[in-house]
Amino acid sequence: MKLKKLLINGGCGFLGSNLAQHALQSGIELVVFDNLSRLGAADNLKWLQAQGDFNFINGDVRNANDVETLIRNEKPDAVFHVAGQVAMTTSIANPRKDFEINALGTFNVLDSIRKYSPDTCMLFSSTNKVYGDLEQYHYTETETRYTCDEFPNGYDESVPLEFHSPYGCSKGTADQYMQDFARIFGLKTLVFRHSSMYGGRQFATYDQGWIGWFCQKAIETKRGELKEPFTISGDGKQVRDVLHAEDMVRLYFAGVEHMEEAAGKVCNIGGGMDNSLSLLELFAMLEKELDVKLIYKKLPWRESDQKVFVADTTRAQSLLDWKTQVSKEEGIRKMLAWVKTL
Repeated sequence: MKLKKLLINGGCGFLGSNLAQHALQSGIELVVFDNLSRLGAADNLKWLQAQGDFNFINGDVRNANDVETLIRNEKPDAVFHVAGQVAMTTSIANPRKDFEINALGTFNVLDSIRKYSPDTCMLFSSTNKVYGDLEQYHYTETETRYTCDEFPNGYDESVPLEFHSPYGCSKGTADQYMQDFARIFGLKTLVFRHSSMYGGRQFATYDQGWIGWFCQKAIETKRGELKEPFTISGDGKQVRDVLHAEDMVRLYFAGVEHMEEAAGKVCNIGGGMDNSLSLLELFAMLEKELDVKLIYKKLPWRESDQKVFVADTTRAQSLLDWKTQVSKEEGIRKMLAWVKTL
């Protein structure tokens, strides 16, 4: 479909601001909806305003009236719903807030589209956490990583859903509502179950955005600013596939372009096996790139942490004519350059 007008919920976050920049560069009419509560959101808004003209609306997806007014007035061709509570630890500390943002917030957007703009397509950032801790499978431990015996090329969408943690439950609820509003009401929805993402405009914290966080720790080590060892959870051999922001941007716009074929579908999304990294492997890359020795101490494993999550992106590749273009080596160098500007 031809995209003339785009609404990005959470447009001042990491995903949202990268998507918004591309929309501005492409001459697409842009509406950004954000409550500016996340670390770095106000900075991202200021940065976006220097990129071009768009309509910024300060509002909250938890407020049904805000969302209904937004959809009724704007009637966009597409909504990128990337507003969300994104940290597992935060969901455990405040499960109600996590539910209201991720589950209720997504429902508010879906129901408003159903009532006021049924031709609008909606793309949603879900998570690999809808699959639970994946402890039903068998793992082989090597010197630097775990590998999953049953899924050597990554997990596809046939893996059974098993919501663990409030975060998994809230995102999983939204994920299922997305599919059901396509089935029952005929809405054009598309769900991306993301693994790890990273890149510019990401203000990483200790519990969210691990690539950026450890790049930051490595740079602080290089500068002699780190007085105490930093911490990791687990043994460092847990593996994720990492997707750079540039590939993520291509993905979302490909989703709109191929919406007729993709409506109602779910795709596992990540960098794939070629772009998979354990913590130990990331540290080795950072040590080589920056010529430093990283000193850290190990904490117990986090609740519901997966030993391995690597996405098998075969479905997304065939459905959306999309594949990753930024290698983990190139991406890490870009991430280091971004973190150095902070």
